[in-house]
Amino acid sequence: MSWFKKTSKPEVVNNEKSEGDIRLSTLIAPAAIKLGMEAADKEEAFEELVDLLVQTGGIQDRDAALEAIRTREALGSTGIGNGIAVPHGKHATVTRLVAALGVSPQGIDFCSPDRKPAYIVFLLLARTDNPGPHIQALAEIAQLVQSDSFLNKALTAKTPLDILDLVRTEE
Repeated sequence: MSWFKKTSKPEVVNNEKSEGDIRLSTLIAPAAIKLGMEAADKEEAFEELVDLLVQTGGIQDRDAALEAIRTREALGSTGIGNGIAVPHGKHATVTRLVAALGVSPQGIDFCSPDRKPAYIVFLLLARTDNPGPHIQALAEIAQLVQSDSFLNKALTAKTPLDILDLVRTEE
């Protein structure tokens, strides 16, 4: 699967290239990062992160985005364990792959396999007609969160730019 291969190509504005990498650091806007999430449960987390994407112009239809996330979550929890959750979905109203990232100091129950709360939540929304970038972004997240360094530093980040710098370092 060559589209998982990392290269040293320069960053590009279009994050949905048919070939090459999805760079999380260019996919996540600083304004779509929330340190100190207030959500008490995963439904509130969905809303909090989708609202960031609405505010940044990443998505236009809040209800459709939430429907896509809830539909995917109904298939099985997107809590992957080790303090991480990756709620994601696809919807016809989403025009390009977008992402938000939240850090929850108190943790959120995502029914993860390890039964531990999620402290870091990546939310992805994608077009329905182009699954490649969505799948690649999920793979990039999976690789990123395997780093203990990323997990520890993300939990203590002071600003959204600190998080983005951390993601760039780990990419």
